[in-house]
Amino acid sequence: MENCPVCGLPKDLCTCKLISAEKERIRIRTEKKRFGRTVTIIEGVDKKTVDVKSLLKFLKTKLACGGTFKDDVIELRGDHRAKVKELLVQQGFPEDIIETL
Repeated sequence: MENCPVCGLPKDLCTCKLISAEKERIRIRTEKKRFGRTVTIIEGVDKKTVDVKSLLKFLKTKLACGGTFKDDVIELRGDHRAKVKELLVQQGFPEDIIETL
């Protein structure tokens, strides 16, 4: 059985991910990019405690859109503000730390 490197508890009992998720402040907003395209920007996800690549893959799959992670922000093509909040809550992020602008 594997133990968590942070708290030392077994992986199935570890709550490090939930605790770190509660400390974050996640902001969801949109931006107009080149040629008038809209992009949803997700800021504030801590890449040290959250596997950003798997989160990005999950979001892209559920929203059926393209996206990337660069400069510590997640960018998704299109305006997905309402749906992204629901999906982040599904992934275990507390609803009260997610702010839609």
